[in-house]
Formats: sequence, structure tokens, C-alpha cells
Amino acid sequence: MGAFRKTLLFVGGGILAVGALGATIIGTSSSAAPFARVDYKEGSNDGKSAVRLPPLESVPSRQKQLESLRSSSQEQNSLDILVIGGGATGSGVALDAALRGLSVGLVERDDFASGTSSRSTKLIHGGVRYLEKAFFNLDPKQLGLVFEALHERAIMLKQAPHLTHPLPTILPCYQWWEVPFYWIGLKFYDAIAAVGHGSLYLSKHYSSVEARRLFPTLSPLRADKKPLRGAIVYFDGQMNDARVNISVALTAALYGAAVANHTEVIGLLKNSQNGKVIGARVRDRLNGEEFDIHAKVVVNAAGPFSDSIHHMVNPTSSDIIAPSSGVHVTLPSYYSPDGMGLIVPKTKDGRVVFMLPWLGSTIAGTTDSSTEITELPQPHEDEIAFILEAIRDYLNVQVRREDVKSAWSGIRPLARDPRAKDTQNILRDHLVFASPEGLVTVAGGKWTTYRRMAQDTVDKAIQVGQLKPQDSCKTPYVQLIGSHSWDPSYFTFLVQNYRRLKYTVSKSMSPSVGELDIDCAKHLSTSYGDQAYKVCELAQQGWGKRLVHGYPVLEAEIVYCAQNEYCFTAADFLARRCRLAFLDAEAANQALPRVVEILGDIYDWSSRRREEELEQGRRFLASFLGGRTEPKLKQVT
Repeated sequence: MGAFRKTLLFVGGGILAVGALGATIIGTSSSAAPFARVDYKEGSNDGKSAVRLPPLESVPSRQKQLESLRSSSQEQNSLDILVIGGGATGSGVALDAALRGLSVGLVERDDFASGTSSRSTKLIHGGVRYLEKAFFNLDPKQLGLVFEALHERAIMLKQAPHLTHPLPTILPCYQWWEVPFYWIGLKFYDAIAAVGHGSLYLSKHYSSVEARRLFPTLSPLRADKKPLRGAIVYFDGQMNDARVNISVALTAALYGAAVANHTEVIGLLKNSQNGKVIGARVRDRLNGEEFDIHAKVVVNAAGPFSDSIHHMVNPTSSDIIAPSSGVHVTLPSYYSPDGMGLIVPKTKDGRVVFMLPWLGSTIAGTTDSSTEITELPQPHEDEIAFILEAIRDYLNVQVRREDVKSAWSGIRPLARDPRAKDTQNILRDHLVFASPEGLVTVAGGKWTTYRRMAQDTVDKAIQVGQLKPQDSCKTPYVQLIGSHSWDPSYFTFLVQNYRRLKYTVSKSMSPSVGELDIDCAKHLSTSYGDQAYKVCELAQQGWGKRLVHGYPVLEAEIVYCAQNEYCFTAADFLARRCRLAFLDAEAANQALPRVVEILGDIYDWSSRRREEELEQGRRFLASFLGGRTEPKLKQVT
């Protein structure tokens, strides 16, 4: 009877909530224009939403970017905005501000997406769990978050179609009341997406037989012996998160922003008369040089490390970040069918766990627990066990710890709410505020709404610095690098035009010739978009060998990323450019010496520098093994 009342409450409450909160939805939709198709040919737009192609064809070198930042070392040459942090939000701020005609600099201590932005669940979603809370708690703010995220989901799918795609996800039902309960809830999800101009495909109910045909590893009996009653399949978006982040930063650079990774803020500059923040002292971590950058407004978008930047202004200020650990594991591809994910609707701690196909493997997660802030977070063994136990209850395949090929932890920089008892109840909204000293900080939020967070942050920076932009926000209409002439069949162009590749087995042997197979072509197409032909041209010049057995990554990608994507370390490539560290830590370790060799030749590293890079790479990759007392990775020579 309790379950029946719960279902009735959900149906009735949902109907009432949609009617009562209509004004909230309309108000939210008016604040962010729906995505419109834009013809990027110059002169064909009405001028109102037009975004011209970037003025640069390729990004400036890091050296030129640093020279541009150094040119603002005097206050009279101040930038309009200096962004601290090269994650999704910080890179989004740089892109938004550059598109408005402001002078922008961005510095990142490590690499673009080296923190939270590369360690997500890889979903572009509105949040079905937030929708459930909105109805049961009659919380219009939660509903507004879902609406905003679904609207932003549509924009992200348009901005970088080669890095994003719709993904069907199956929600299994093992009790009779779950079928109407989840069906109605996901129909509301569809409706909210449609209102916000962000609908994908409609959710649909399937019988138990049909569900197991769609998802063969789905168990007919749950661990508690409840039989499968059916399933609901709904759609969200999926992305290659780190590459989206890098593409945002590169696109900002193409539009004129001076962006520099491996550049650390070591102090903030203040006006001696009024105490206002007027810039930052930075250190180039690649060569140790230090210099000042002056800016009319400094934006703190350092994610989990926002408090450390904020404390440079006021050491006694209260912390605003409530760090939460999100752990994921990578499993073999056979755990999930290609092109369909699974959602475990409720775990022991009340959260949902996803199991999703991604780049030829399966990822599962996530956890949500309080954690300490560290530069290199590592998953604990009990967190890995929790994820495996959650999916084990719903699968008929043997779920084994030895099947985990990689495990990683990301720190969610949730905005602290003093009334919240735990991180599950902290609202996943974002917060933008300016300190009395003029430092603009953005915190909280989630990947899907990064663009909206950036827009709100630039609006605040303009207000604080009394800046005069040349244009309004254009990010809903811009396309990221690689997407301008890309379409889903682009891989066929690569196969037909770059079929024969050249590679060198050893320096003492003459080059060998191979062929670009379909797997490699699809990988290059969906990683680099319409820039993939440049990788193929390098592959034809002698870099056509696969980096490691079993994965479609070419040595040419290392060269391309070093020349075009600010890739300076082995971790930059293995974790953020080709994603091998997240897919298979052992395979990444096998590839490490060759990555160091190629980067060392490009950047003319000394033998000592190469040895240091190998050691740092092994230590970094060991963090993807999860709670082991001794690193499993062996030295590869």
C-alpha cells in the first residue's frame, strides 16, 4: 500500500507541480535563448545571433601566449579579465569573454581539465534524481535546475557534435509499481526538455523480454530475487569530457584569449590604496620563470582549489567549497551493449549509479562522499567495492574486481550550504559572487551547465570591473574547434584519403607501411573532428603506428597534440588528449616510454628530464589503480 500511495503522490504531485511552477519554468527559459541553427558563412546571418568563424586558423604557441600575458605586467596594460583555472568553467569564462570582445587571459596550474573536469561520469544530463526531489519535496529550485540543465544539454550537443552524442539509458523495474512510477517521471523529464528547446528522443517502456534483448547482461532476477517487470529507456547526452574542455580552451585561444596551462598563481596583486585585486603573480611551471599579470577583474574558477585562491585575498574568510569524492571504474566492453547505458535507481546510500559504454569500454560510478582536497585524488578500495556491488545486483555477468582496468576519483567543488548535513543534500546549483576586494569567484554547478555558469560569471565581472564589452553573450551559438565542417560520416573521408600510413619500427630499419582501419578513423574523427586530417597527414609522414595494442591511438596524435593542443607532459597526453589512462592504466603504462620519447624529441628534453617524466608518469598512472598498497604498474623499458 505504501508503494501505491507513493506512486499516486508522485503522479498527483507532478501534475500540481507542473501547473504551479509554470511561471518558474517560463522565467528560466527567458533568461537563456534557445539554440538556433547558425549558418557560419560570413554575411549570411542577421547579426543578432551570428558568430563568425574564429580569426585564427590555429592556436598561437604557448610561448606567444605567455608573451601576451607578460605584456600586461604593467598596470596601464591591464587585461580586462584574468581567469584562474582551466577547467570547464574557467575555459568557458575565457571563451565567453573573448567572444564579447574583451581582452582575456587564462592561467591553469596543471593542464586543462586536469582536475574535476576530466573525471566526470561523461554525461550531459538534466538530473533525473533532482527531478524526483523536486516533486517529492515540492522544490521549485530543483525543478529549475533540471530545466536549465536540459536546456544547456541541447547547446552542448550542438557545440561539439564530434565529442558529444545522445545516449539511451535503460532503467530496469523489479517491482510492479516502479513501471508506472518511472514511466511517468521520465515523461515529465521529456516534457521539461521540450519546453526548454532541448528534447532528444522520447522515453519508452519495454517488457522484460524486450529489455533483456536490448541489454543482454541485465539480470532477469535482482539479487533480492525480485523478477524483472520491464524497463524504461530514456535519453541523455554523453561526452568525451576532457576533450570538450580542451576544445573550449582552444576555441577561446582562436578568438583571441591568451591561455596558458602549467602556469601557477602564487599570489594576487592588490592596489596599495584601496586594497582591490588588480592581477596575479604567476610561475611558469615548465621553466620556473615568474611574472605579473594585471587585470581589471580577476575571476577565481579554480574548482576545488577556489578557497586557496580566495584565502590569498582574505586568509580569515570562510571556506565556500564542500568537496565531494566521485569515484568511477572502467570495465571491459562486454559489461554493457554498445550504445546503451544502465542506471541503478537506488543504492544503499540513496544515490544512483550509472554503467555506461564509453570509448569502447564500460564505465561505472559514481560515489558521493566527503573528502579532502588534494592535487591527485585516488579512489579507495571500499569505494570501488561499493560501485561493483551496486551493479552486481542488476547483472547476470560475473562482476569481478580483477576486471577493473582503471579507477579514478574526482573532487566535486560543491558550493557549501551550512544547513546541509551531507554532500548529497547540497544543491548542485552554482554560485557567483564578488569579494569586497573585487575578486569574482564561481563555485558549484555541474559539467552540463558550465556554459551558463561562465555566462553568469562574465556578467558579474563586467559589473564589478565596469567593463565595456563590444557584444552580448554569444556562447549559445558558437561551435567549438573541430566541429565546423564535421559530420558523422567524416571518418569515411579519412579512410578514403589517408588509407596508407607510414611508421618506423626502429631507427635502424626502413619505414613500414600500414593502413588506416575503420576503428582508427572513427577514433580520430570523434576525437579531433574536422581537424583529424592533420593527424592523418602526420601519420603518413612516419607516425602511423598504433601506440599500444588493443586501442586505436596513433603515435601521430602525440605530435599533433604537442603542436596544436598545448600538450607538454606524458600525463597531458595519456589522461586528457587520448584518455588511455582512464580506459586502461596498464595499457597507458606500456605506452608511457614511447610518449616520453616522442615528446622528448619534440621539446629537446635532456636525458634527466626524460627520466623525471617517466617517473612522474608512473606515479600518476599508479593513482588509477585504486586502493592498492603497492603499485601494480611495472617499469616498462
